[in-house]
Amino acid sequence: MFNSLSDRLASTFKNLRGKGRLSEADVDATVREIRRALLDADVAVPVVREFAAHVKERALGEEVSGALNPGQQVVKIVNDELVNILGGETRRIRLAKNPPTVIMLAGLQGAGKTTLAGKLSKWLRGQGHSPLLVAADLQRPNAVTQLQVNGQRAGVPVFAPHPGVQSEFESATGDPVAVARQGVEEARQKLHDVVIVDTAGRLGVDSEMMQQAADIRAAINPDEVLFVIDAMIGQDAVNTAQAFNEGVNFTGVVLSKLDGDARGGAALSVASVTGKPVMFASTGENLDDFEIFHPDRMANRILDMGDILSLIEQAEKSWDKGEAERMAQKFADQEDFTLDDFLAQMQQIRKMGSMKKMLMMMPGAAGMRQQLENFDEREIDRVEAIVRSMTPHERVAPKIINGSRRARIAKGSGVHVSEVNGLLERFGQAQKMMKKMAQGGGIPGMPGMAGPGGFSGGARKGKQVSKGKKKARSGNPAKAAQELREAEERRANAKKALPTGAAFGQQQEDFDPSALNLPKGFEKFLGK
Repeated sequence: MFNSLSDRLASTFKNLRGKGRLSEADVDATVREIRRALLDADVAVPVVREFAAHVKERALGEEVSGALNPGQQVVKIVNDELVNILGGETRRIRLAKNPPTVIMLAGLQGAGKTTLAGKLSKWLRGQGHSPLLVAADLQRPNAVTQLQVNGQRAGVPVFAPHPGVQSEFESATGDPVAVARQGVEEARQKLHDVVIVDTAGRLGVDSEMMQQAADIRAAINPDEVLFVIDAMIGQDAVNTAQAFNEGVNFTGVVLSKLDGDARGGAALSVASVTGKPVMFASTGENLDDFEIFHPDRMANRILDMGDILSLIEQAEKSWDKGEAERMAQKFADQEDFTLDDFLAQMQQIRKMGSMKKMLMMMPGAAGMRQQLENFDEREIDRVEAIVRSMTPHERVAPKIINGSRRARIAKGSGVHVSEVNGLLERFGQAQKMMKKMAQGGGIPGMPGMAGPGGFSGGARKGKQVSKGKKKARSGNPAKAAQELREAEERRANAKKALPTGAAFGQQQEDFDPSALNLPKGFEKFLGK
């Protein structure tokens, strides 16, 4: 959604790199480019003016002039101001003291209210609540049926006493106000602690629509009124939001279709113009593509700083703790990393959702956006098919997979032999890395870590620590035995010369290797 805005801002900040001090002309040029980027992204003009004025005021102040890196300080200022126009703080649902908590959805037709009702109900169910969906949209054709399908997919009951309009040739006959009131009473009797009321919308704002929404609000007295707005609507988003704010006085905003490719800057303006916070964001078509809106994290995404916290939360929610503990124990015991383990890890990643979305949460993802766009999500399916086409023995000992076995695996998984070869090659590299890490050697190729390609301590990359040359042993058996005895005597004398106390004054006479909690089989390397 915000790719264009992110690219424009990144290009603007690139011009500030390497400057030890920013002149007023530098600040003016930077603010001018930021203003253009926001306007091109459809951010409302009053919001752009206020944003640019705040950035310029802070950039010309002592905050930047005394900074060691003015360019980075300007980025921080822009980040702070983005957080402000997005609402400042994360806003949660205010639950009623006496259940049920009543949530009313309002917005234009096509904004995604009915789909969002299913997403919100599933999210609340995952939070430990027992929501009830109420079908009060009796005007849009098949709106009641759609809500019932979404409720079934989310595992949430739907209260729908009236079927609503079934085709575009029918006229609305039901009373949505009465349905909403009965739905709240139904939730109270069936002990549901949250009620989500889906209301009707129009293709445009009109007095009849607003009056109906106001009547429903007056009848059910909701604890939250969520205004659902299409993030791709353009500049009209601000006018629509102001009209709904005056008509129903909503308490929060939900951005739908945030995964679209249109300019979504107008959606960023809603919170600033109306003074109402953005509470949730819909990021896809599936019921799980729904998340709490965090202004600071969204600002980080726009500035290509990543969203690691959301990625961690997503992993914690979907990761199998039992599988993670099994892998940790296997790692501690220095057991071989097998293709079965590789398959289990791939399945865990799949549970987290789209690989593209996860990778785009990483810092600097904008620089590899083209590669991510070309990434095929079905690659995980092909990998799983290849591994499942192997025998149990082949998964444990992949070295036995010769040419004929590879041809059989390729035929069984419906891929080319080259894809099987590529998977085995990547797995071999992963296996070596896991083995190196299990032995305490660090990640190969990582600076600051022990192992090939890296360095440890004072040994720089490309330079080896100088070691004493090992003296060659004599080829004469008698002389070699004499040299061995002399070496053992030197070691014995050196051992006697060492202090017997520990660094903190404790004696080491009764040293027990088992107290060190070493990996299995490591005791043979310790001698008394």
